[in-house]
Amino acid sequence: MAEKKGDLAINFPAYRRLCSHRLLKPVKFLTQTAIFSPVRSKSDRLLGRRLFFHYKLRNMINQFEMKANKKAFEINMRKPIYGTFAEIGAGQEVARRFFHVGGAAGTIAKTISAYDMTFSDAIYGKSSRFVSRQRLGEMLDHEYRLLIERLDVKAGSEKTFFAFADTVAARSYKTKNESHGWMGIRFQSTPRSQPNEIILHVRMLDDENLSQQEALGVVGVNLIYGAYFLRRDPKAFVASLLDDLDATRIEIDVIRFSGPDFACLDNRIMCLELVTQGLAQAVLFRGDGEVIQAADAFYRKPLLVERGSFRPLTNVANDMLECGRTMFQVEEDLGDEQPEILLEITMKHLMRSGQLDLQDFLDRVDMLGALGRTVLISNYGEYYRLIHYLRRYTDRPIGLPLGVPTLEGIFDEKYYANLDGGILEGLGRLFKKGVRLYIYPTTNEKGHILNASSFPVEPSLRALYSYLLENRYIVPMAGCKLDYLGIIAADVLRDIESGNHLWETKVPPQVAEIIKSRKFFGWTEAGEKAETLKR
Repeated sequence: MAEKKGDLAINFPAYRRLCSHRLLKPVKFLTQTAIFSPVRSKSDRLLGRRLFFHYKLRNMINQFEMKANKKAFEINMRKPIYGTFAEIGAGQEVARRFFHVGGAAGTIAKTISAYDMTFSDAIYGKSSRFVSRQRLGEMLDHEYRLLIERLDVKAGSEKTFFAFADTVAARSYKTKNESHGWMGIRFQSTPRSQPNEIILHVRMLDDENLSQQEALGVVGVNLIYGAYFLRRDPKAFVASLLDDLDATRIEIDVIRFSGPDFACLDNRIMCLELVTQGLAQAVLFRGDGEVIQAADAFYRKPLLVERGSFRPLTNVANDMLECGRTMFQVEEDLGDEQPEILLEITMKHLMRSGQLDLQDFLDRVDMLGALGRTVLISNYGEYYRLIHYLRRYTDRPIGLPLGVPTLEGIFDEKYYANLDGGILEGLGRLFKKGVRLYIYPTTNEKGHILNASSFPVEPSLRALYSYLLENRYIVPMAGCKLDYLGIIAADVLRDIESGNHLWETKVPPQVAEIIKSRKFFGWTEAGEKAETLKR
């Protein structure tokens, strides 16, 4: 529609360019001076009105430049979506965004924030830990049940109800505590259907409390929007969780889907997706395949961590772990404590062929899980980064059983080029208090056995290596089965795939049984029979 002469015409694309970057402050300044100056001409007043209108319009446009605000507004405009918000810690930032964009009356039945522990216990039941998965579950149970009891008869036939909850510990003004929390939604995909559930564990990485609150609010909106509009595309759902954010502000290291719409979804693959897409640097799986948070697995516990490809778990890898555990358990600073054992697979080990093979990943996790092992999938290529991750959760001793070839990499200076202090800084980060490397021997090209004591070090690093060896930061393993040294995991895998039954002598008996019973790593009974007939 054409505008009359003298009216203020707004060309939105041009206006965005006009008000971008540095022009916002001058516009605000000129607005104030033109309107509030004691002596002002008619042209000043007109300019002031126009600039003031531009300034307010700019703020309105900016409000919807954030994806999270657009999502909140879209949800508010969808009449069937209706539910409650229960938030403990970091304000009520998720609900606030729905109020902020307008139209929240169509979405929000109730908001509650039971900060006081006595109130929280009275509403949701007593809990030993308030920022925990257990407390989140109690909040979702209570709020969803209450929602159905009070509104199902009245509006259940036309509403898809949801209960959103979070319980978090944001940055304290007193101490720089670990800022993290649990967040989840229980929701109906159609009126009166059985509910689905999605829960997350988040780490808030901003230094300021207000910034953490803002980031938490954005993630909450992204979660609710994804539950309703992206649940059929899990990869897109995961990617959307950090819309308007990045991995420097929020880390999501646990995600779990349940309910009828997610019956065929494997939560281990979705947690792996967190690492693949950069939302997390590490995820943990218990022996039964359940996804767990690191603090729940090894908070203030001594740890024994073996890194490998475990494709499959060979006699060498198993002997390395057992010898390392024997030596670790007799360390004085361990006392009578039993170490938590972790088997770590890096993303590099998962993607050796250049692509991620999900079936291969599941085979490895299932094999190790059948042995009762906790599996850590990480993006920590350097050992000092792994130690930094583990030290978030425990101050107890950490043992790392590893082979001489891995030790060579640890003392290769090229891997520390990104550190200002080079290899000295890297090793300083690695050998924090209570960290020891237990070195499994190997054979060189001439068939001679190399161990930690005979390991050849560059002349410039000999004094440093001697210091670490003499002070038992690096410990030669004892009691190793030297006849296992010729076993190579790649050869064992090739024998499994080709049907050569000799592979069974190179892995622990229970591993061989698991591989055959579950047909892991391409093993087939027909292939083994065909190979036997050839012979």
